[in-house]
Amino acid sequence: MTPDDDVSPDEPWTQWPVGSRVVVRRRLAEGGYSDVLGDLLENTAAGVRVMTRRGEVSVPATEIAIGKLVPPAPARRNPRTPSS
Repeated sequence: MTPDDDVSPDEPWTQWPVGSRVVVRRRLAEGGYSDVLGDLLENTAAGVRVMTRRGEVSVPATEIAIGKLVPPAPARRNPRTPSS
């Protein structure tokens, strides 16, 4: 990622610890928003890279509407077994 001239290095996401779980709401080019949830791989003034369950996602700073740190994912539950 390369820094943009119109993005401040003081943006909140630049303070998030790498490896923490985050959610980032991004603006879509066609209008509307989409959320990116996962582990933070990189955070710079230019944007963030997040490892989601579907793979790595880069979100440029110009598309970030809002974001925050979130608690770790809950442990997966064991599959239910049929009752006898």
